[in-house]
Amino acid sequence: MDRLFDAGDPGNEDAAHVASDAPLAVRMRPSVLDDFVGQAHLLAPRSALRAAIESRHPHSMILFGPPGTGKTTLARMVARHADAAFEELSAVQAGSKEVRALLERARERRIGGGHTVFFLDEIHRFNKAQQDALLPAVEDGLVTLIGATTENPYFEVNNALLSRTQVYELQALEAADVEALLRRALARELAEGVEVGDDGFAFLAARSGGDARAALNALELAVETVRRDDRSLVDLPDAEDAMQRKAVLYDKAGDQHYDYISAWIKSTRGSDPDASLYYLAAMLEGGEDARYIVRRMIVFASEDVGNADPRALEVAVAAAGAVEHVGLPECHFALAQAAIYLSLAPKSDAAKRAIFDARGHIRDAGAATPPGPLRTAAYPAARKLGRGQGYEDPHRSAGHVNTQEHLPEGLEDLRFYEPDEREAELRERLKGIRAQRERPE
Repeated sequence: MDRLFDAGDPGNEDAAHVASDAPLAVRMRPSVLDDFVGQAHLLAPRSALRAAIESRHPHSMILFGPPGTGKTTLARMVARHADAAFEELSAVQAGSKEVRALLERARERRIGGGHTVFFLDEIHRFNKAQQDALLPAVEDGLVTLIGATTENPYFEVNNALLSRTQVYELQALEAADVEALLRRALARELAEGVEVGDDGFAFLAARSGGDARAALNALELAVETVRRDDRSLVDLPDAEDAMQRKAVLYDKAGDQHYDYISAWIKSTRGSDPDASLYYLAAMLEGGEDARYIVRRMIVFASEDVGNADPRALEVAVAAAGAVEHVGLPECHFALAQAAIYLSLAPKSDAAKRAIFDARGHIRDAGAATPPGPLRTAAYPAARKLGRGQGYEDPHRSAGHVNTQEHLPEGLEDLRFYEPDEREAELRERLKGIRAQRERPE
């Protein structure tokens, strides 16, 4: 399987030795750290990972992140800087036999003073016994193990192996980083009589989902298609055809950003799950930040569902957790689940109306001093000032409801919260509480 910037087996092989007919993603592998695109949080000057690579004394590590973010490239750079042999296996295809043969080669290499970097792709595919078998080789330094995974290693990799490695999380590339890489690739590898329009570059960068390999493969295919047709310009339809996805006219900083989220909110408020999913999909396909979408879901859960279904807020907050812990693309399942739940949940804006009314009153009339019994008596002189005296603990009253006045003097008749028909149970409970406290409706 071709890998991002893959140039063959030897980790210290120079980019110049890459075959001219190798895939574009292979030919574009950087040979120096300064040419590496993205992952600035890991490779900034004086960072731990960069220092380990440049020191020529690397440590075993797990590289965790989405496809096309440079995990294989980093592993090869480690080997190149350490002047070590680069051995690579995929846990999907390899088994114990292949690992034993690799470790035997590493032993022979160490006898001659050489070192081995063992890159194990998709390490999470190894079972517990297979992972445990790697421990002795890692512990005694026979190999520097670099495992790569798209799954969270804290769930998928044995604790014993995790304790002997450093976990680094790679992030999906920003569209701007991918576009810069595409422009570099065109100028360096594909520039013979072919141009790419700005909209083509922007589309490939945005729709790759931060996967540099996917973007480079699509660019190469688009250029090859244009050349076969004896044309010289890769336009948006060519880019769409190469990516096999239609462009969504969506500007995250413009009208579409606000129009689509507005349409999602109003469709979901209107209890239309199909329309809710349609606008959710349009935002995701347009490259909208999933964190922005789920923030609006959390707001919606309280603003438009409220106590008609308190679980709606739990669902929205859980979706936010999925966005943070799983990320795109997989978190779209959680977003879809939340959108459907919010669409079909009973609706009530009573909580929104209540806080708007309460804040409006405070803005207009100011905040009155609470009654003395409700004020704090936590500091020594408070009781001398009469603070907290006369407070009636509701837990000592029937039904855990007291008759004490809680609103400031002169404001006893203020009412902000009025449950609607979707909060019938709360409405009846509030009615009973007000009657028990002898307060008018």
